[in-house]
Amino acid sequence: MSKEKITGSEALMRSLEHEGVKTIFGYPGGAIMPVYDALYDHRDKLNHILVRHEQGAVHAAQGFARVSGEVGVCLVTSGPGATNTITGVADAMIDSTPIVVIAGQVGASLLGTDAFQEVDLVGVTQPISKWSYQIRRAEDVAWAVSRAFYIARSGRPGPVVLDFAKNAQVDLTEFEPMITDFIRSYDPDPETDPKAVAEAVALINEAKRPLVLVGQGVELGGAQQELKAFVEKADIPCGCTLLGLSALHSDHPLNKGMLGMHGNLGPNVKTNECDVLIAVGMRFDDRVTGKLETYAKQAKVIHLDIDPSEISKNVKADVAILGNCKRTLALLTELIQSHKHTEWIESFQSYADKEFQEVIEKEVYPGEGPINMGEVVHAVSEATHNEAILVTDVGQNQMFACRYFKFSKDRSIVTSGGMGTMGFCLPAAIGATFGRPDRTVCAFMGDGGLQMTMQELGTLMEQRCPVKMILMNNNYLGNVRQWQAMFFNRRYSFTPMMNPDYMQIAAAYGIPSRRVTEREALNDGIQEMLQTSGPFLLEVCVVEEGNVLPMTPPGSSVNYMMLNLDC
Repeated sequence: MSKEKITGSEALMRSLEHEGVKTIFGYPGGAIMPVYDALYDHRDKLNHILVRHEQGAVHAAQGFARVSGEVGVCLVTSGPGATNTITGVADAMIDSTPIVVIAGQVGASLLGTDAFQEVDLVGVTQPISKWSYQIRRAEDVAWAVSRAFYIARSGRPGPVVLDFAKNAQVDLTEFEPMITDFIRSYDPDPETDPKAVAEAVALINEAKRPLVLVGQGVELGGAQQELKAFVEKADIPCGCTLLGLSALHSDHPLNKGMLGMHGNLGPNVKTNECDVLIAVGMRFDDRVTGKLETYAKQAKVIHLDIDPSEISKNVKADVAILGNCKRTLALLTELIQSHKHTEWIESFQSYADKEFQEVIEKEVYPGEGPINMGEVVHAVSEATHNEAILVTDVGQNQMFACRYFKFSKDRSIVTSGGMGTMGFCLPAAIGATFGRPDRTVCAFMGDGGLQMTMQELGTLMEQRCPVKMILMNNNYLGNVRQWQAMFFNRRYSFTPMMNPDYMQIAAAYGIPSRRVTEREALNDGIQEMLQTSGPFLLEVCVVEEGNVLPMTPPGSSVNYMMLNLDC
């Protein structure tokens, strides 16, 4: 007896449900209409969030994935709908975010004819995705979806793109849900070499000045407790990358702060003083290493990573330990000796004191003058008891937020790291509220980034997502202006911003808002924001020419950090 035949679009719906999908971010159009028609009958199980632009859909899927640990899904049409997701796909690739983008495509018979809204999506996205595949037959839907989700979530996570030809959406097929747990030639969790583990253990046991670099791989691998057990047994201080900031909670005594260009003084300086450098789930980005020729040359480097291509790509590893760091950290912890590095750990304090006196105190506790970005971030973090999810845009708002927001829970930071995508914040924050509806989501943005994806206020209006938006308005493209001040003789070429009245814009969308211009009103504004149900826009007018410090200038050694602009 033959099985029931269904359309490829219906097969897609059933396949998504089989993968456990409950939330989809999308925008309909001509080439994906059969899928949306099928979705109409699955609204009880698949919650579709209508965004206002396809870029918003993919960033929302990223925010959802980053806080939930699940695969984010977005659904768009062909042509410009598909190409509008490209920035998000590239962003997800470099930041290892598991998403599946499903895009409509013209029918298979029209491929290559320059049909209306035809674009070679597979060709465009292959270099910036883990896998990109065109579904041309309805019978391939279940196989492709199963494979897509397996690839997106396994190993080093990342984006997968499915290009869904219209004929495959409407043709009939028998459906059988599929489970993919193996793909020939794809090794998502490489075998760990016991000899490498033994070599690393010997180096760690003999180290006098070890330092751990904590990357996002700890969060992606769910290895937060394994990291904590490892560093506590070995008594090793840690520095965190931008995306790894919440992997080791901010108040942990071994957490010495953020690495990188605008990171904390201690861990950056000590990178070039340690004798063993243990990198866990991080890729030695240039913003972390500074000048490679002078980076940690005195240290033996142990690199733990799930992706073999990262080993010795930028910084040569003396010992490479492949595999999920949840497993590899546990292997190291079992074999290393308990240790105390009291003097080495205490040596960080003088740098922390110097940074506080010369940078932090002035930024967070100014007392007079215009409001600083750093004090806004600090005040919001304190008001949420350091328990909120931080979502940022890109620029000065991002660096101030990541420097002064504190974390007491895992998976608490959502920011565009490797791509540096302005406009990321608002849609990503929307996605985060669906990924973790039980947590407060604080979205810090600048006036430039907000205006790039401001149309997503419409999504907020419709969904009433409880995004707490903190707009730090300095009437500049602040980060570019800072570089112009430092390196281009204050020639502010097209960085001053003429801004609209954000209060009126918020009112047009029915979103409660408040503008703060005086320091005395800041805490009241924050409390009003947090106590208001649903979305809220808090605009804080901050100092116009503030600067993010410390700073390692481009091309400089990681241990050279400017504490003021006179350095």
